[in-house]
Amino acid sequence: MKRWKNIFSYVIAMMLAVTCVVAFNGCGTSSNKSANAEKTLTYASPDCKTINPVLNTHDELPDLIFSGLMKHDGNGKPVVDLAEKYEFDKGTLTYTFHLRKNVKWHDGKPFTAADVKFTLDMLRSNDKLEAEVTDSFKDIKEVTVVDDNTVKIQLSKPNAAMLDNLAIGIMPKHLLEGKDIMTSDFNQHPIGTGRYKFVSWDKGQSIIVQKNDEYYGKAPKISKIVFKIIPDENAKAAQIKSGGVDLALINAKDAKAFRDNKDFKVFDFATADFRAIGPNFKNAYWQNPEHQALIPVLGYALDKKAIVDSVLGGQGEPAYSPLQINKEYNDASVDHRDYNPEVFKQKMEELGWKLGSDGIYEKNGEKLSFSVEAREFEEERVDMAKVASAQFKKLGVDMKVNIVPKFNWKEMQCCLIGQAAPFDPDQGTYDFFVTKASANYTAYSNSAVDAALAAARATYDVAQRKAAYNDFQKAWNAQPAFIMLAYLHGNYVANKKLSGLDTHVILGHHARGVFWNVEDWDIE
Repeated sequence: MKRWKNIFSYVIAMMLAVTCVVAFNGCGTSSNKSANAEKTLTYASPDCKTINPVLNTHDELPDLIFSGLMKHDGNGKPVVDLAEKYEFDKGTLTYTFHLRKNVKWHDGKPFTAADVKFTLDMLRSNDKLEAEVTDSFKDIKEVTVVDDNTVKIQLSKPNAAMLDNLAIGIMPKHLLEGKDIMTSDFNQHPIGTGRYKFVSWDKGQSIIVQKNDEYYGKAPKISKIVFKIIPDENAKAAQIKSGGVDLALINAKDAKAFRDNKDFKVFDFATADFRAIGPNFKNAYWQNPEHQALIPVLGYALDKKAIVDSVLGGQGEPAYSPLQINKEYNDASVDHRDYNPEVFKQKMEELGWKLGSDGIYEKNGEKLSFSVEAREFEEERVDMAKVASAQFKKLGVDMKVNIVPKFNWKEMQCCLIGQAAPFDPDQGTYDFFVTKASANYTAYSNSAVDAALAAARATYDVAQRKAAYNDFQKAWNAQPAFIMLAYLHGNYVANKKLSGLDTHVILGHHARGVFWNVEDWDIE
């Protein structure tokens, strides 16, 4: 009996020992997994139709998946990216780019100079390409492949902004040659050379990218980024608060609620992003010279400082020029059109408008009445439109606010528009304001503006460019494309575990560019 008792005790002891070993190994494996777990960032993203950088210049995503010959550093200056170095021959207006060796597309195919030529030829000569950036490449005369790692780009005329323009993402020739870039499935399943690879797109829900382990530059610390599609501004604030996302660009009013909360970080960026009332010159209302003459005058009826204080909570500044944030090229001497009811009344009288019995200006039996569209998911723009409408009404202008799901560019009279010029001033002006240029959605036309912007693009001399941009600002100010309202700060709210965002950089439209140094970001 004692013998069986000893055997039973031995078996029990062995079973306990095995259990402990398994438990120990299990704990060790768990600990190791925890240490090596993928770092994932969830970002509140707007929806998008394409991830092609040629067709989508308003979202962050293409800049993570694709790379250009150049990129912009934290000071907004162009520096080499897919290019290791370059030379420029002013005599022949020729850039020679020496490309990085052994760079691969995300599908494993080699990146070569042929991809550069394919992309730039498409941008400068594809008549079917509907992209707002094409006028930035029209001065390219010829692109020549010297060898797999060398490409020459010859210009037909000087273009001082070309290096900035060459930050656009390069496309893979082997996937797109002979295909319609506007309808290609590539636009929803992109293959680039950038820091992150496309993984999946759940329409209306999320887009996921994964770190590119073969990236030629500094490897990101964050393995995966989930772009959670949340167009609505209120919903973004709710998601950051609940932990549904780690980072979100939210409006100034919503950001205020997070400023004293120790569980979150608020990153305030300066941006070149402005808001304005944009008349649509395709519409018959603004084709009437009597109405066009009102655009320079209406600014005096708006208290832009009050709009900044009330709608933006002081997170911005009154706007008067598309180049206002550009310290090198802005001309602060132009008329700011600050709020001045007396000047407004005087100029309205000079134009022949009289206040009617209902308090609204009229001329030749016509009431001064027009409408502005603001998209329903952009609460800040809706609020700006409403405040501007109320201010106008007090001084005799009937501006109705139409809240819409999307802009009707063909029929609307005005929209609450936004643009930006964060880099070279050419990039935020030429394509938008030159007559019939590729991003001139409102059909604005001003021959003096055309001449000034052409002159500014065509010289490499900084003093001459400044003089040309001063001419542009004076001509634009005399006959403005927009009724300027405000420049916005970019208010990003993040989970306290996220670090590395660099707030000294000036961001662009929709505060685009926050991911410029994502490889330096980390999340606990």
